[in-house]
Amino acid sequence: MENPFLKEYTSDKTDHQLVDEANKGNKKSLEDLILKHQPYIYNIAWKMVHNPTDAKDLTQEAMIKIITHLSKFENRSAFRTWAYRIVANHFLMSKRRPNESIFESFDKMAQGLDMTPDQPLTPLEQEEKREFIKEMNYSCMSGMLLCLTRDQRLVYILGEMFNADHTIGSEILNISKDNFRKKLSRARRDIFNFMNDKCGLVNKANPCRCHKKVTFALDNKVIDSKNLLFNRKEFSNFKQHIRKDADEMLDIVDEKYAELYGQLPYKDNFDKKTFLQDILSDDHIKNLMKLD
Repeated sequence: MENPFLKEYTSDKTDHQLVDEANKGNKKSLEDLILKHQPYIYNIAWKMVHNPTDAKDLTQEAMIKIITHLSKFENRSAFRTWAYRIVANHFLMSKRRPNESIFESFDKMAQGLDMTPDQPLTPLEQEEKREFIKEMNYSCMSGMLLCLTRDQRLVYILGEMFNADHTIGSEILNISKDNFRKKLSRARRDIFNFMNDKCGLVNKANPCRCHKKVTFALDNKVIDSKNLLFNRKEFSNFKQHIRKDADEMLDIVDEKYAELYGQLPYKDNFDKKTFLQDILSDDHIKNLMKLD
């Protein structure tokens, strides 16, 4: 699928056609519109709240808002700008999810890491627990996103992870291009500074290593060995799924740090039938859209 956050997104005409047909009661067009944008909305939500179940709820809430306001969309504007502005506003204004209170600041996360006892593994043990160490890495980096304010987090996810340039990002968030650039630069700097100060993957002088923390995480059910949330074979990652479209006006703070965030998991496999049924079975939506 085509990344809707790139400058050369060419599917606006297709979006407009699907919207027009959906507004006339065409259920298949509405389904196609939902399935086209749902993976992107979900992955924004997942990175916003860290938890897959909460992300699904947020995604469905945002999709319902888009659908119930679809008749108000005017074809004079880009559908992606209109739709993802609804998504952004909903995510920013929704109730706080439990994971958002775990690490409310980088200081709090640093304290949590310092209090987690180190249990170094031998090279053989590291190989045996490789999938859990990677899970620890993904979980920790995703947790760092929670240390940003919601506003910063959303700008970072759009600009750094989905490669939205300052024009697209500012339109979606309804802010100036300069403000988007400043917010993204600040979020990048905050995450990099924390990783450069704490993470051994970015700065080898730092003692913190995922393999030293993974035993404690497994023993205390921080990581569920039988149900990994991030390191799953069926997931792709942002680097694989989202083609790079670097904004030359926004310098990457550090290439290695940026590469690590490009490796975070991207969920693109969904039980589409169940997801559609959850939305399209709603009586209000069926009546509003005049669906059969």
